Amino acid sequence: MDESLHTQIETYLTHLDSLILRGHQLRDTLATNPSDASAMAAARCWQEDCGVTLNQLSGGSKAHWLARSFSQAFLMRAPDGSAAQGAAPGEIVQQLLGVLGQAVASLSRTDQGAIIAASTKAPAPRRFEFVHNPDIRPLLEQAYADSRSALDQGDYDLALVTSCGILEAIVTDALEHKGLTALMQTGAPAERISEWSFETRLTVAEKAGLIRSGCARLPAAARTYRDRMNAEADAVPQGAISESDARRTRQVLHVIMRDLDPGR
Repeated sequence: MDESLHTQIETYLTHLDSLILRGHQLRDTLATNPSDASAMAAARCWQEDCGVTLNQLSGGSKAHWLARSFSQAFLMRAPDGSAAQGAAPGEIVQQLLGVLGQAVASLSRTDQGAIIAASTKAPAPRRFEFVHNPDIRPLLEQAYADSRSALDQGDYDLALVTSCGILEAIVTDALEHKGLTALMQTGAPAERISEWSFETRLTVAEKAGLIRSGCARLPAAARTYRDRMNAEADAVPQGAISESDARRTRQVLHVIMRDLDPGR
């Protein structure tokens, strides 16, 4: 097997294992309390991560069996096997775990990972097409990938700081597109947006109706992320950011991305 393909397969397998572990944890939580709002938000975040990975593995083709399996996981089957209606969150998690398992099985075959499309380079993601400034879209895409990688590798400090940077960038873009004059009518400060604090930008964006109240779930460490970035390295205790804080910050980021791009 070509070494580069072998490395790619190993990378995908590691990432799939991580998604499966998270899925089992979510399934158990939802089984205990199916109406847990926090678990449901985490499940939506996990589902999006699954979708991105499976889309890459299927070469971006919706006709690929893996892409079809992903779509079908969101349907509940009638006794005759036909699609009936949307499945419950816990059932969706269980069905997606089955799809992830199929992906692992296919990648583990000896025929050079037949699951991967002939062109092993998947189409570039377009999560930030809603951002008005086209110059920062590729930077946001890279930062988003870096945040996911840091989270998978257990670097929760970097994951949180990067997610917050993305959050601030997309909110600032929305504020600037709205315009200071219009924002001041909702009680925004008169000084330039670039001079506002992170907290002020989130508050004004919510008052202006650009985003909803999702930022209320941001942990304290996220709200002061600028301080962490500006502090001397020896002044920031290592391991101060918990996995829970890093994951919750990323979940909030996904909520705000949906607010700013309702059609995504």
